[in-house]
Amino acid sequence: MKSFRKNWREWLGAYIFIAPAMIGLFLFMVYPLIKGMYLSFYDVKLMDQTFIGLDNYVKLFNDKHFIQAMGNTAQYTLGIIVFGVPLSLLMAVFMNQKMTGITGFRLFYYLPVITSMIAVSMVWKGLFTADGLVNQIIGLVGIEPVNWLTDERYALMAIIIMSIWKGSGFNMLVFLGGLQTIPTSIYEAADVDGASPITKFFRITLPLLSPTIFFVSVTTIINSFQVFEQAQILTNGGPKGATSTIVLTIYENAFEAFQPGYASAQAVILFAILLSITILQFIVQKRWVYRIDE
Repeated sequence: MKSFRKNWREWLGAYIFIAPAMIGLFLFMVYPLIKGMYLSFYDVKLMDQTFIGLDNYVKLFNDKHFIQAMGNTAQYTLGIIVFGVPLSLLMAVFMNQKMTGITGFRLFYYLPVITSMIAVSMVWKGLFTADGLVNQIIGLVGIEPVNWLTDERYALMAIIIMSIWKGSGFNMLVFLGGLQTIPTSIYEAADVDGASPITKFFRITLPLLSPTIFFVSVTTIINSFQVFEQAQILTNGGPKGATSTIVLTIYENAFEAFQPGYASAQAVILFAILLSITILQFIVQKRWVYRIDE
């Protein structure tokens, strides 16, 4: 009986401590998710709600603007994965070296991560102007100035470049943590066998870093599909919808067109896309992720 009372008090104390976090999770994540799914089946106008079934979903799959936004978001995500993640990995390898002042380099490279996205976007908007710093730099190698934010061929590329600069420091830090968990004895054994740095990187570092690469890939894809501030501030979805993204489209429908039901259906589709991609990644990772304890 005493043991039961002791356990009951411990459990009660534990639940009291986690209650604020659980309440916040329900109010700001679980409830909005359920409410959004509910509203996606309604035509919402001010205080009036009319049940319309799957009409919102039929409408969005025939909405050329939303389909374009899905394509833009997919291209943006692909650009971040193909260029941003490898860059973060290479920077992590460099930052993992024992060099004088390396801590300062790490701090400098990570600073953009903790800087406001709005502030960063405003600065880069100036850098991407016709006479901005970016065009001045590429002009040094004989490249003609580019209308980064007004030319539909380059606008999305500009957002990708800025986002890589802004966010690669976080992935670098995660990769750095993964690199420092690899036992040095493995590299020492490779040195005895005469392995070159490139051989050690592809035969030791990458395989043992695969769990970290998997984590970075999952989180990067999830974050990239939710791109919003950059597209809104730099181009506001233009020119001609070339940089319109899914979340920006949801925002426009919910708060500018005042169609919360239709916006909720788009949000549900975004949730379904992210859930499907994440599940697929967890299924596929069993084939290429290597864990040292296995």
